Amino acid sequence: MDKFKNIALVRNVIVDTEGIVVKINNYLEKRGHTVLPEQSCRDALPAKRFYQFSELSHADLAIVIGGDGSLLYAARNFGPQGVPILGVNLGRLGFLVDISPKKLITTLGEILDGNYREEQRFLLQAEIVRNESVLQKYIAVNDVVINNHFQTRMIEFYTHINEHYVNHERADGVVIATPTGSTAYALSAGGPILHPALDAITLVPICPHTLNHRPLVIDASSTVAIKIDPDCRVAAQASFDGQENIILEPGDCIEVKRSKINMHLLHPEGYEFFDILRAKLRWGKQPDEGSPR
Repeated sequence: MDKFKNIALVRNVIVDTEGIVVKINNYLEKRGHTVLPEQSCRDALPAKRFYQFSELSHADLAIVIGGDGSLLYAARNFGPQGVPILGVNLGRLGFLVDISPKKLITTLGEILDGNYREEQRFLLQAEIVRNESVLQKYIAVNDVVINNHFQTRMIEFYTHINEHYVNHERADGVVIATPTGSTAYALSAGGPILHPALDAITLVPICPHTLNHRPLVIDASSTVAIKIDPDCRVAAQASFDGQENIILEPGDCIEVKRSKINMHLLHPEGYEFFDILRAKLRWGKQPDEGSPR
């Protein structure tokens, strides 16, 4: 218990999570943990003191109640502070938040007693360069997406990897995804599923004009530069995990590479990535017993 003395709580305020927050808070206090509710818990725990993310660097663990989107938001805030994250799944798909509310107290107790799996997932960092000056910096857990903003028309852009010219593309956009993000927008756009342990990044075109523009998997140490064609007449935008956006101008360049920041995830003991894929993607039934041999 001492390893997780101070525990932050973060919740999705859009869905009904108040009851779960109260249940977790009461359980943690009964065990002797110090509960540090983030601002999102204000309505659920009105008698508490509430914290900004910047005030929670001393937390030993963050419990995020919601879906994958809630965890992505929390991870971008807790990642630089090195706080491990545990997700309680109240969303729909849930590749990252894997604790079911039905087994909440039992699973939570096992994890707090030291029975869990740890996993490090790398993030992306992106810089928006305009007129040779860095306009803005972002980090992303899942992906950096460059796409059309207002019109349902293709944008035009150049792709360079490690300063080597790759192609000039006309498409609805491109997804630059981590292994974590390979099961999100990149998968919907026809990209490959990357195992979380891979040091790789995938570039997935969104509805390319020519079908010979296919998804590309590269080493995670690479630097990807997407430059909006100066003659592009369609407004483009860059999106980070689908939660932060910036409008791009013709000639703007987005430089994306692996961040030094990692997302530190905790899973219940027995967690297995392929089990998650099979359940979420409704793959075939597992054999009753034994190995494939």
